[in-house]
Amino acid sequence: MDKIKLETRHVSIEFPGVKALDDVTFEVETGEIRAVVGANGAGKSTLMKVLAGANPGYTGDVLLNGEVVHLRLPVDAKKLGIQIVYQEVDTALVPTLSVAENIMLNEMVMSGGNVMNWRNTRSEAKKALERLHINNIDVRTLVQNLTLAQKQMVLIARAIRMNCNFLILDEPTAPLSNTETEELFTIVRRLLKQENLAVIFISHRLDEILEICEKYTVMRNGKIICTDPVTPQTTTKEIVEKMLGRSFEENFPKEACPIGEVLFHTDHLTEAEGRITDISINVKRGEIVGIAGLVGAGKSELCKTIFGVYRKAEGDIVLDDKSLKIGNPSDAVRQRIALVPEERRKEGVLVNETVTFNLSAACLDKFCTASFVSRRKANANAREYVESLGIATPTIHQVVRNLSGGNQQKVAVGKWLAADSDLYIFDEPTKGVDVGAKQDIFRLINEIAKSGKAVIYASCENSELLSLTDRIYVMYSGRIMAELKTSETSEDEIMFYSVGGKSEKVGA
Repeated sequence: MDKIKLETRHVSIEFPGVKALDDVTFEVETGEIRAVVGANGAGKSTLMKVLAGANPGYTGDVLLNGEVVHLRLPVDAKKLGIQIVYQEVDTALVPTLSVAENIMLNEMVMSGGNVMNWRNTRSEAKKALERLHINNIDVRTLVQNLTLAQKQMVLIARAIRMNCNFLILDEPTAPLSNTETEELFTIVRRLLKQENLAVIFISHRLDEILEICEKYTVMRNGKIICTDPVTPQTTTKEIVEKMLGRSFEENFPKEACPIGEVLFHTDHLTEAEGRITDISINVKRGEIVGIAGLVGAGKSELCKTIFGVYRKAEGDIVLDDKSLKIGNPSDAVRQRIALVPEERRKEGVLVNETVTFNLSAACLDKFCTASFVSRRKANANAREYVESLGIATPTIHQVVRNLSGGNQQKVAVGKWLAADSDLYIFDEPTKGVDVGAKQDIFRLINEIAKSGKAVIYASCENSELLSLTDRIYVMYSGRIMAELKTSETSEDEIMFYSVGGKSEKVGA
């Protein structure tokens, strides 16, 4: 089949205080799966947004089969067969519309018609899902009722529904379980074989890149460093060192610190809608307790129930021997509980506010003088955490949406460090974060534990749990299946309980 080539020549783009892309020359052809990797802030997403028509202020040229094209609007890219599925799937979907309407949204908008043919809309949406061999999603279902994995499939179906020669997937496996990831890879390989498109794959999960990609392009500081083939000899360590420009050892063990008495515990905690049932866990001072489980096991639901996002039906939440009444997140904050949520752009930071504002948001009373917020105190606080967390920002007055994903996550963490809570809950804190930023976050979590606080760390990444935690509770279908001592368990044992294996050690 004929190849179609997409390329950039000497493309640059600047945002306030940041040169996000610096003279980038890049090319990809249909029929290949290409990874684009780099640390947070390297320019990966910025380059992909140029190709998707979402960064119109670029200089240089974009070419399709040698002809210069102008990608100043997303519709320009879509008409040329360039489709992108963003990492934050909820921002790209309309939750109150059906699956069919979301899949057909581009046609509905671009057609300009005033009359909907609902039978045709549903039929065409169903055909798009069938092209992906997906038969378990009802096109009449409201998108807000889907899982994250299903929402991603809806976005991919929307992308291939139109002319699609280049499919850009930005952190596609971040919200997926291992099984769902394998299903996605099967779909990607099938699309490559049957439809001869190119898949550009952005991911921080380097082992997945070695599994599915043929080549990888490394970016650093807005520049292309290299493009190399993936061979049986290619290692994740080799890729990381190209990303960071230095040697690297990925090691983030829990640092030794005294473990004190129980500071936090739940007794038979059940959420009102049945998202979690009969949860009894405890966390001691200085302890990092992991919550393991596959996507949909109830980890996030447990975190949100403790924090008051979801309503408690039964059971007790106890902090420092005091039974808490938490009706909403504000109650939780007043009770000295902090939550760094999984969906950072949607729930963790205020993307349209500055770094200073975000780092002050959880504890404004600390910066008030006579009922007015002291700008001097808030700025000093921001400078302290920008330095200690290594937040890459040109100024503390930078708007958070202009930061990379990893730096947004650091802001989300820093907001709660400034609040000086007793219980810190981290829900998938390394989702979409590069290996360098991960180490910064792990260092911070260790410091929190060493200060005598209690830490809950919920994650699908079992390797992180095994390195960072003291104990691990494993969840399945909204319940605790096992309580494990980290030093005495393994990934295999965690996986056994994650898929519903029975244990006699719960509550031990």
